[in-house]
Amino acid sequence: MTMIWKTHSEEETKEFAEQLGRLLTAGDVLTLEGGLGAGKTTFTKGLAQGLGVKRTVNSPTFTIIKEYMGRLPFYHMDVYRLEESDEDLGFEEFFHSEGVTVVEWSQFIEDYLPEERLDIVITQVSETSRTISVTPRSPHFEQVCKELDS
Repeated sequence: MTMIWKTHSEEETKEFAEQLGRLLTAGDVLTLEGGLGAGKTTFTKGLAQGLGVKRTVNSPTFTIIKEYMGRLPFYHMDVYRLEESDEDLGFEEFFHSEGVTVVEWSQFIEDYLPEERLDIVITQVSETSRTISVTPRSPHFEQVCKELDS
């Protein structure tokens, strides 16, 4: 069951993600897909705010993984550069940790992803509007989506 939300500004996208961040718990894994300029970094900044992260959040394009501390550890992965790599970088350690993990370009590490996760796709509709499609892949994330929708 995919749920869809629409946002009409960068601030609305960030606020939606912040609400989601407040609902996340230790061990949660989210995948985040969207084209260049779709708003993945904006969305991730909102998630971080919802998790109580105070540091500036930016894309980990060249470092693959960035770690932040909030009410839970927050791991932000951008695995785009691993498209042609079969190297195991220890993803499971992050996925089964006491933190929350967000993975951009997750299709490149599909074999390592846990089955229980929240898949998010951001689609740019116009310069300011976005469609956020959220697919829960566990009862826990179904409950999270219900809380977001209320």
